[in-house]
Amino acid sequence: MNTEVAEIGGLDVEIVRKKIKNLHIGCYPPEGRVRVAAPENVTADAIRLAVLTRMSWIRRKQTQFLSQERQSPRRYISGETHFLFGRPLRLEVQEWDKKVHRFFRMGNDKLLFNIPESTEQEKLRRWMNAWLKSELRKLAAPRLEKWALHLKVQPRKWGIRPMKTKWGSCNPDKSIIWLNAELAKKPERMIDYVILHELAHLIYPTHDKKFIRVLDSNLPHWRNIRCELNELPLAAWTE
Repeated sequence: MNTEVAEIGGLDVEIVRKKIKNLHIGCYPPEGRVRVAAPENVTADAIRLAVLTRMSWIRRKQTQFLSQERQSPRRYISGETHFLFGRPLRLEVQEWDKKVHRFFRMGNDKLLFNIPESTEQEKLRRWMNAWLKSELRKLAAPRLEKWALHLKVQPRKWGIRPMKTKWGSCNPDKSIIWLNAELAKKPERMIDYVILHELAHLIYPTHDKKFIRVLDSNLPHWRNIRCELNELPLAAWTE
């Protein structure tokens, strides 16, 4: 797989040449990065023409991303709202005389965050992200196992990491699946959709008709779920 960047119509376009049949143009949040996946034998002129032909669509997508609602920057203070699996949790931060931190759920709508005195905000951010990641792993693990058994596939490895442009990714050749850490904030049905989507790539690597049939037969309303997911506020970091 070869990757290059070319200027087309005033835009920097990432071009990835792969062993695929059809050319695909994507426009991704948060700023509307343009990426072209092209068969290895397609010429540079053909790629340029394809991008220019889709330029009005690309501009619309970029405008949409720039106007999309974003979460306000997190300060990790009492009264702030954080989200876990789509549910709002009101944060209560309490300093204590211990050198460790602790998260404690209080009912369905409150999260207690015990922290050492005078902890820096950056450390609070890392602790919160680590806690969200661990919660996502606990929720996703049995769901991934369930869907894998149902589809009769088995990833060699799966994990969670920050991703700026995708909710998940799959490397069919290495049988590795990654989930976006931001999914910890999204409703469970959306996590199911992303897990199913990535596992289906172990059967059909591209988004062809066979791949779509796997989604249709196992999660009939996946298109609605995908739209919901992509319309939710972007993270403050464009995180």
